Amino acid sequence: MGKITFYEDRGFQGRQYECSSDHSNLQPYLSRCNSVRVDSGCWMLYEQPNYAGSQYFLRRGDYPDYQQWMGLSDSVRSCRLISHAGPHRIRLYEREDYRGQMIEFTEDCSSLQDRFHSNEIHSLNVLEGSWVLYELPNYRGRQYLLRPGDYRRYQDWGAVNARVGSLKRVLDFY
Repeated sequence: MGKITFYEDRGFQGRQYECSSDHSNLQPYLSRCNSVRVDSGCWMLYEQPNYAGSQYFLRRGDYPDYQQWMGLSDSVRSCRLISHAGPHRIRLYEREDYRGQMIEFTEDCSSLQDRFHSNEIHSLNVLEGSWVLYELPNYRGRQYLLRPGDYRRYQDWGAVNARVGSLKRVLDFY
């Protein structure tokens, strides 16, 4: 169970909308989103309706303005509650279709370059748990939510390029 509240203005002011499950279109409820309070659960926010556009991962906490969640604008048009039960395991491959060198992770990695000697990932398997990939090291840059499944090429997870700098397990107790 999760709970998130969106506010149109910074500092938890203005019109608000509370949500406890996935929502594919927040536009009827908010014209913009400048602050967010996550009471429970882990959430992925999307700039566009239907879980499209730039993604932003949020855990429990207060985010008084969109820059706190690395947002590029005040546009939040959909959200998804992320399940985080059980173990986590992901395999990353340097080539499309699970070819080339492979590395498996069960823990967070702040710098893929340091562990894999590359920051280009062209395919991956999420075997257990949900993960967030970040385009840059130290959990910065574009973010991508990955649920269990097969991703034969980087476009399958919505990336604009094969660059992966870091990755983090979706856990609600940081």
